[in-house]
Amino acid sequence: MVETIFVGRVFTGTAPAPVDAAVAVGGGRVLRVGDPDDVPAQAGPGTEVVDLGGGLLMAGFQDAHVHPAVGGGLMLRCDLSAEHDAEGYLRVIAAYAAANPDPAWIHGGGWSMDAFPGGTPTRQLLDTVVPDRPVLLTNRDGHGAWANSAALRLAGLDRDTPDPVDGRIEREPDGTPQGTLHEGAMSLVSAHVPVATADEAYAGLLAGQSHLFSMGVTAWQDAMIGAFPGHPDNYQVYLRAAREGTLRARVVGALWWDRERGLEQIPDLVERREHGQVDRFHATTVKIMLDGVAENFTAAMLEPYLDGCGCATANSGISFVEPGLLREAVRELDALGFQIHFHALGDRAVRQALDALAGARAANGANDNRHHLAHLQVVHPADIPRFAEVAAAANIQPLWAAHEPQMDELTIPFLGTARAALQYPFGDLLRAGARLVAGSDWSVSSPNPLWGVHVAVNRTVPQGERRAPFLPEQALTLAQALTAYTAGSAWINHIDDVTGTVEAGKDADLVVLDRDPFAGPPEEIGATQVARAYVQGRLVHQA
Repeated sequence: MVETIFVGRVFTGTAPAPVDAAVAVGGGRVLRVGDPDDVPAQAGPGTEVVDLGGGLLMAGFQDAHVHPAVGGGLMLRCDLSAEHDAEGYLRVIAAYAAANPDPAWIHGGGWSMDAFPGGTPTRQLLDTVVPDRPVLLTNRDGHGAWANSAALRLAGLDRDTPDPVDGRIEREPDGTPQGTLHEGAMSLVSAHVPVATADEAYAGLLAGQSHLFSMGVTAWQDAMIGAFPGHPDNYQVYLRAAREGTLRARVVGALWWDRERGLEQIPDLVERREHGQVDRFHATTVKIMLDGVAENFTAAMLEPYLDGCGCATANSGISFVEPGLLREAVRELDALGFQIHFHALGDRAVRQALDALAGARAANGANDNRHHLAHLQVVHPADIPRFAEVAAAANIQPLWAAHEPQMDELTIPFLGTARAALQYPFGDLLRAGARLVAGSDWSVSSPNPLWGVHVAVNRTVPQGERRAPFLPEQALTLAQALTAYTAGSAWINHIDDVTGTVEAGKDADLVVLDRDPFAGPPEEIGATQVARAYVQGRLVHQA
């Protein structure tokens, strides 16, 4: 039975431009993509006919690297993501503290490093609004946290506390912790934060799902499945949602590789995969975080970072997994049929991931595991053709590839001109034969795929101050960017046989845009909004 027919402009994903078509949907699937003049012949007495008007129908977006349980949980706590400066953050924190007088801790996040000198907010600033309760707020990228004096005292941090091997405590001149904690140093305080209850985490996942549906995202890969300070094991949260039928999206879970352990954790991952495939959730991937981020100088680089004067330092970032162990782990995981999802931001981390994949390919032969490297901020030119050689997909977060304060003030000066020109080389990767898949890394940045598409095409931010395009030679076409967010991400999730394009027989995971971005100027792509979103033909969002 034909339940819905969409009539108008359709980007099927099988051609580089939209076409005029009628798309018939029934039983959760696309039944036919045909001539719009055939609508009367297809429609039945109960068929809803949706006139797309000036809008566009396309496959639902799929986010290849996202953290919905974390992002949704943040929405339910002290959420700073809607503000953009220190004054706004303090206002939200003060209001949240006043509205929530009972919790022992104030926990949340979403602040941006560029809002503070050097990207490092102080404990004293946070003390001005909450002096009497411990506060810990992660930044947007999840690689740093802001603590007040009460939190540092409760955790026992002082001038004699050493930096952990995988992180750094920002310090005052006498060595006293200043209030900003980088990477592994966050756990020194976050270990004391009360863990969210199972029900709170479940509510966070459902809130995250709803938010992603509102952005037209109908499937995703959760890039961090495990237990973390302040969060219960989201593996169990997803399994609960899958069993109760509240998980409506298709989700692949990337099981967290514990960098404090070695190969002995692999049997645990195998067991988690065995029991972690329920309904629309499949924990079939392993996430290995190889390095940090450039803004706090923990991304692993082939050459040292520069200091404020442009001179080389002794710091070239952190490799979280020793290269020898990485090669062994990747070889064994690949042989066991796991997909591997790498966090690889600096050029050294990218090279280490590609080296490990090359070793696995030599030992195990070619397969269909579909490994991928996420973030790819700095990629050495010699490594670009290696993606195709080892069949590794490039998992891009396009929203970051633009001139904005964090890039211009906290990154480029410390990379230097030559290395800064190697950032986010989407065009070069595609031209070299790499498969592009796309994601947002929400809650690190906005989950709006249309903003990501805007930056991928224009290499400028979708909102705010417009600056010159960032390395415009690396721009993608609109069709290429949309394909990365649909068919590309469907491929990485091994669901390209049922989703990712608008074709007869595929699931009716669809979005209706309020305009056709192909018909307008490229600089207006970011203004496009999602009018409707469907999962298996069922409406899950309407603006």
